[in-house]
Amino acid sequence: MTKEKYAEELLLEEVELKQNEIVLFNDEVNTFDHVIDTLIYACDHVPEQAEQCALLVHYKGKCTVKTGSYEDLKPRCSKLLQAGLSAEIV
Repeated sequence: MTKEKYAEELLLEEVELKQNEIVLFNDEVNTFDHVIDTLIYACDHVPEQAEQCALLVHYKGKCTVKTGSYEDLKPRCSKLLQAGLSAEIV
């Protein structure tokens, strides 16, 4: 098999691997500090990353805060929901 053919097959496999996302939505209830702390806890964000996501959610209305397999994202999304945030896996 040629290198190009092998590389092409690897790219196709990567495309076929479905990556899910946790999308966090803006609300008028939670403080920036609460959102930031929850993203650090639930999504393993560093503080700067959590702050940027909180700002994007505030100004854009939503933000993808984590990508990965559904099995990895489900408990993370549950933690966000339990903390009173509005999020879903897409």
